[in-house]
Amino acid sequence: DLQKGILRAIGDPIARFSEDHLRLLRAIRFAARFQFTIEADTWAAITTCAPQILAISAERIRDELSLILTEGQAADGFRLLFASGLLQQLLPEVAALDGVAQPPEYHPEGDVWQHVQLMLAEVDCLPTPDLALAWGVLLHDIGKPATFEQSDRIRFHGHDLLGAQMANDIARRLRMSNDLRRRIV
Repeated sequence: DLQKGILRAIGDPIARFSEDHLRLLRAIRFAARFQFTIEADTWAAITTCAPQILAISAERIRDELSLILTEGQAADGFRLLFASGLLQQLLPEVAALDGVAQPPEYHPEGDVWQHVQLMLAEVDCLPTPDLALAWGVLLHDIGKPATFEQSDRIRFHGHDLLGAQMANDIARRLRMSNDLRRRIV
């Protein structure tokens, strides 16, 4: 499997993930970082077990998400988190970016989720991504879904202020240090 670039749980994938739910995030992290394909039964188990991730402590979740953001292939990692249902469990505010339209004259790449993924790919270009910067990139438009307005064109009045508060709340929920939280906000 290593030579073929396949990530596969040993034995029964549901049993492996039930033994330690953090393995759900580690599978995503390793698949993204090493550009591996997740074997079908293992992937099915990840999607089935995704709601169980909330049994893991906030600190362990924070650490794994931070590694996904800084070890390389962050955009791929977050695409896998979204597709598996893990993102919706852990960071529903980030998952809510999917499908939120933006003005095409300013964002020809598409919706807010696509924009954030492009920005995460830029983080990967840094030799040693700063953790606060990486989290800041992930959360920089977090306020847009709640402030979406469309009249003559799409607008997001106050998304920066709301986004700063939401980023602060997320950082607290994940038990980030005060210094890291302030830098992200």
